[in-house]
Amino acid sequence: MRWACILFPQLALDAVLRSREDLTRPLVMLSGTPQRRVLQAVNPAAREMGLRAGQTLSAARALSDDFDSVEYAPEQITHWHRFLAAWAYQYSSHVSLDYPRALLLEIETSLELFGPWPDFEARLRCELLALGFRHRIAVAPNALAARVLVNVGDGLVINEAQLSGCLKDLPVSRSGFTPEVASALAGMGLRRLQQVLALPRDSLAKRFPRTMLDHLDKLQGLHPVALDCYLPPDHFAGRVEFNFDVEAIASLLFPLRRLTADLAVFLAGRDCGVQRFVLWLEHRDGEATQVPVGLLSAEREAGMLFELARGRLEAVQLRAPVLAFALRAQELPRFVPAAGELFVERPQQSLAWEQLRERLRARLGDDAVHSIALRADHRPEHAWSSVPATGKQLLSKLPRPGWLLSEPQPLDDLFPRILCGPERIESGWWDGDDVRRDYYLIETRDGRRAWAFHPTGNSGSLWIHGWFA
Repeated sequence: MRWACILFPQLALDAVLRSREDLTRPLVMLSGTPQRRVLQAVNPAAREMGLRAGQTLSAARALSDDFDSVEYAPEQITHWHRFLAAWAYQYSSHVSLDYPRALLLEIETSLELFGPWPDFEARLRCELLALGFRHRIAVAPNALAARVLVNVGDGLVINEAQLSGCLKDLPVSRSGFTPEVASALAGMGLRRLQQVLALPRDSLAKRFPRTMLDHLDKLQGLHPVALDCYLPPDHFAGRVEFNFDVEAIASLLFPLRRLTADLAVFLAGRDCGVQRFVLWLEHRDGEATQVPVGLLSAEREAGMLFELARGRLEAVQLRAPVLAFALRAQELPRFVPAAGELFVERPQQSLAWEQLRERLRARLGDDAVHSIALRADHRPEHAWSSVPATGKQLLSKLPRPGWLLSEPQPLDDLFPRILCGPERIESGWWDGDDVRRDYYLIETRDGRRAWAFHPTGNSGSLWIHGWFA
């Protein structure tokens, strides 16, 4: 087996930065007691000002007051850790969250699907950068070795033959020992893992807990590493909290794009779609404003989800400033991709019918978009009805024009070319609107195709009832 470890060294800070539009603004994360506030993490712009993690807030303000601050929330690390596991689940069925701020993926079987490791690695890195998370990746024959090696290098790929030599060069402080064991080994003058491995096991067993020897055995692949496998949840919940009052819908579009993109990532990892989700606008007082977004079929494309949610959101009148913005999806049905063509003749700028239909429903409302359904009546003017838009359209197998005229018009072409016909329609005796007509598919002198008729028994001039596209 081969394991890849993805380490997120600044997971909490990246989670905050990805929800901000201006990344050039200095930002710090604060922790500690009210009496002694400490900088937990700083972004690159704050670092250029001389701010460093571990500084007190008073020391930082002595250097500059021109920076933003957010509270360090450990529970957010757990949330984003699980979100990234949901993203990784699309690439491996064995994903582990056992190590803080790191993901372990079994990739041996995934390489057959996603190609050789260099291509697979490039794909993982590209998607993580698009999501806004900095990372380091290492590959090793066992999970614990991959987790330890990612501490000392990014992009390392170690096989079975190279593992022993690579582990010997590891610093003891970066080998995954507990702080007590690492401190004791340092006190004995041991700086490299090679020195520890050279010691007699009996001596180590007398001086250190049994877990220390187990760690060494698992690191070398002598004993298997037991890991808990991640299972994705059956629902999605994303939330963005603002440190100011949002009073305009336009200010919610950036977090909306991020939330719908996160939803699409979650759906891809779970291999499902979404047919209904709800936007929650949280206010200081009163209940949250709920904006339901419904689709006619399950979808999971990020751009489409954003456009549909945007259309619904822009129709909302804010009754109060928004303090937090959330997206929740409870029902995640099975997703079946639409069959595509090998050569797409549709222009790149145009929309597929499904996307256009959903965008119109989001912009104009559900009642403004309808489908056309067949009725059990042969008369053209009674053979169709308008019904609420659905995922499927019922079309006739008979040649019928796309544009049916409200009133038939006389044909001004004296010598049309008859392509098909006649088709006799006699119906309507039960409601007093009886018709007896012979219909033809004709082509006029200028190349247009029409559906024309003349009354049964009357071979006179034709009447146009519809035009074909």
